[in-house]
Amino acid sequence: MKIIYFNGKVYTGELPLAEAFAVEDGRFTAVGTNAEMLALADSSCETIDLLGRFVCAGFNDSHMHLLNYGQSLLSAKLYEHTGSLSAVLECMRAQLEAFPPENGAWLRGRGWNQDYFSDEKRMPNRYDLDSVSTEVPIMMTRACGHCCIVNSKALEICGITAETVSPEGGAIGMENGEPDGRLYDNAMDIAFDKMPLPDKTQLKQMIRLAAKALNGYGITSAQTDDYCVFRQIAFETVNEAYRELEEAGELTVRVYEQANFTELDELKRFVEAGNMTGKGSELFKIGPLKLLGDGSLGSRTAHLSVPYIGDAENRGFSLFTKEQFNSLCSYANENGMQIAVHAIGDACLDSVLDALENALDEHPRSDHRHGIVHCQISRPDQLERMIRLKLHIYAQSIFLDYDNHIVEKLVPKPLSETSYNWKTLLDGGLSVSNGSDCPVELPDVMKGIECAVTRLSMDGTGPYLIDQAFSIKQALDSFTTAGARASFEENIKGRIAPGYLADFVILSQNPFETEPCELHSISIEKTFLGGVEVFSKQHH
Repeated sequence: MKIIYFNGKVYTGELPLAEAFAVEDGRFTAVGTNAEMLALADSSCETIDLLGRFVCAGFNDSHMHLLNYGQSLLSAKLYEHTGSLSAVLECMRAQLEAFPPENGAWLRGRGWNQDYFSDEKRMPNRYDLDSVSTEVPIMMTRACGHCCIVNSKALEICGITAETVSPEGGAIGMENGEPDGRLYDNAMDIAFDKMPLPDKTQLKQMIRLAAKALNGYGITSAQTDDYCVFRQIAFETVNEAYRELEEAGELTVRVYEQANFTELDELKRFVEAGNMTGKGSELFKIGPLKLLGDGSLGSRTAHLSVPYIGDAENRGFSLFTKEQFNSLCSYANENGMQIAVHAIGDACLDSVLDALENALDEHPRSDHRHGIVHCQISRPDQLERMIRLKLHIYAQSIFLDYDNHIVEKLVPKPLSETSYNWKTLLDGGLSVSNGSDCPVELPDVMKGIECAVTRLSMDGTGPYLIDQAFSIKQALDSFTTAGARASFEENIKGRIAPGYLADFVILSQNPFETEPCELHSISIEKTFLGGVEVFSKQHH
C-alpha cells in the first residue's frame, strides 16, 4: 500500500528541505511539495500529516559493537554510576542481589571511568571487587573496553599469579609483586576464555535487545564488530543468529558485519567459506575485515610516537606486529575484501598506513574504501597520506564529550593540535562517517551531531580545535549518506530519494533551526525501517 507523508520538513540529503514523500513496498517512490505528493493519492492510499516535523534518512552508526551492546544491557550499567568508585561498587552489589549469577556465570558490569571518580583518583582493583564478593567471579569492564578489573576469585579461576607473564599486546597489572586485578587489552582474553559461553538463543536475545535500543536513537543501520565478543564462538554461529532473526522478521536494524579476525588462518577460512565484503541481504551482509590496532587514550594504551605526558616510560602499544598488519591487510585486499582498522595512536596509525599502502601497491584497487576507525591522534604527514590513499574515515564525534577533558593532558603539543582532524580529512575529499563505538559510548546520535558541530563536551568543556567543527549538514550527512558510502550502499540508502530503502526518522525539532548547544535535546519521535515503524516515543 502506498503511504504519503506530507506537511513535513524533509531533509533529502540536499537543501532546501522538501515537504512530502511517498512510500510503497518498503521504498521511497517520490519526494516533493505537499501539492505534488497529495496529487499522487488515490482511494487505496493512506496519507499521514507530519505536523511540520523534521524528517531525514534513518541514522547509520558506522562503527559499533551491537552484540556487545546487547550483552552490556544484561550487565550492570556502570556508566550511570561512574561519578565515584563507591557508587560503581554499590551498583555491582545491587546487580549481584537482583541477578545472582548461576551455573558458573560471572557477575559483569561495564562503563566505569576513573577520570570521573570524585572520591578515589585511581582505577579500581581486585580488592575493591572483593568487597562485592569473594565467592562469585566478577569482571568490570572500563567504558573504553580496553581494560577490565577482576576480583580475587576470578584471578584464581584464570590461574593468574605473580609469575604469570603478560601476553603479547596486553598487560597484567601488578602491584607490590602481586596481580592487582587489572587486565589490559589482550590480557583480558585470559578472563574471557574462562567465562561460560552463551548459546545461539542467548546471542539472539542480545541482538534483539540491542537492535530495539538502537531504534530508539533513530538508528536503522549499524556497522558492527561482533566476532570478537565471544572469541570461542564460531563466526558461523553469529551469522546464523542474525540470519535467523532476519527470517523471523525480528531484526530491526540493517547490519554490515565488520569481520574481526586476529589470525591469517582464521581470515582465510572465513573467505574460503564464501564470506566476502558485500555478500548477504539488505538486512545482514558481510562488511570489511576489522582489525583492532591499539588500545584507547583513556586507558593510556593507544600507541603514540611520543611518551604520554607525565609518564615517560609509556607510549602505549600496538596489538599487532608490522608483519601481522601487512599479512592480514595484504590477503584481505588481494581477495577483494574491504579493510577497517582501529587506530587511535599515531604510532599505530603509521603501521596501519604502511600495511594498507603496501597491500594497494601489490594489488591496486580503484574503489577499495579501506578505512581508519577512530582516527584520533594524527600528524600532518599522516593526514596527507590518508587523503592520498583515498581512505574512508570512521569518526566518533561523541568521543569529544570525554576526550576534551584528557587529550591535552595526555598528548604533547604539537601532536594534539593536529588530532581529531576529521574536518581536514573531509575537506581533503575523504568520506567521513560517524558512529559511537557503542557500548564505549551510548549510540546517542543527536549528542554525536552536537559534538561534531560544537566540538564541546556536554558539560561545556572546550571547544577542542573549533576549526574542525562540522556544519549541521555535514554532521547529518556523517550519520546518513557517509555511513551508506562506508558500506558501498550509497545508491540504496542514506537519503530520502525515489528507489531508496524507506528507512527514516521523525525528529521533534529541525536541527537546521536549533541552537548548536541544544541539538542533544532533539528527541526521536518515530523510527521506520523499510517503511515499517520500529520505534515510537509515544509507545515507549
